[in-house]
Amino acid sequence: MPHRNAPLTETGRLRLARCVVEDGWPLRRAAERFQVSPTTAQQWADRYRQFGETGMCDRSSRPHTSPRRTPTRTERRIVKVRLLRRWGPARIAHFLGLAPSTVHRVLTRSGLARLTHLDRATGQVIRRYERERPGELVHVDIKKLGNIPDGGGHKALGRPAGRKNRSNAGYSYIHTAVDDHSRLAYSEILTDEKKETATAFWTRAHAYFTSCGITVERVLTDNGACYKSHAWRETLTQAGITHKRTRPYRPQTNGKVERLNRTLLDEWAYARPYRSEAERRAAFSDWLHTYNHHRGHTALAGKPPASRVPNLTGQYS
Repeated sequence: MPHRNAPLTETGRLRLARCVVEDGWPLRRAAERFQVSPTTAQQWADRYRQFGETGMCDRSSRPHTSPRRTPTRTERRIVKVRLLRRWGPARIAHFLGLAPSTVHRVLTRSGLARLTHLDRATGQVIRRYERERPGELVHVDIKKLGNIPDGGGHKALGRPAGRKNRSNAGYSYIHTAVDDHSRLAYSEILTDEKKETATAFWTRAHAYFTSCGITVERVLTDNGACYKSHAWRETLTQAGITHKRTRPYRPQTNGKVERLNRTLLDEWAYARPYRSEAERRAAFSDWLHTYNHHRGHTALAGKPPASRVPNLTGQYS
């Protein structure tokens, strides 16, 4: 595709070439008519003589040969060290006697520029996927979080005073459901992770997704006791929803909700030094609204999850 300031489009090139080749125009006259140099007019006329209309398309500027490119054997060694040891470009370069910039270029070409693209346990490239439509798959998980004692924890008071003030603060359990396609999230802070609590949470989450025009087809969870209970299974079966569980010790399979848990901790739970658990909980609903409606998501080209849910507010139902 020609750049924005190009004097000729593909159609313009074809007209120029036909004027020269078929109508017999002199090069200077054709160049003046189409406001290009005689050299450019000669180029497109020659292309037309040799290839016809197909020759008017842009060609890749990549060279036919790259004699100074890193040898294939060296590239394979770089990739092998990356997969086996999970080292960065600088460390690999020192180990193999190469420049770090060379190693980085090879890793980029191989799709291994980020260590987050590799499974830390196995070194295998992580296969990323995304469902085609909202509701096709919903990820569900629970995050256990220590409560903030009244007066503040160590972030507000410092380590010594915070350690004295933290006794018997208890825990909160954040139940979260995330739509795979849109990343739309529904989350609640509850008191435990029992089967009755998890089942009641899903009933409310399902109602929320339905109100947004999303028909839930499948739900993916880990192998927690509450998700293996008869109550959970019956709740999903009655709604016509298929239940899927991850393999044991493979949280990566439920990675979208696991990643949301990390975002939730960074941008809400530990974003500032709260003075009490009530203060932190009061900020949760505003943060969740911002996440769904305003916060740009890297997997959605910088747009919020709401951009993929046309009927989020129910105005079209």
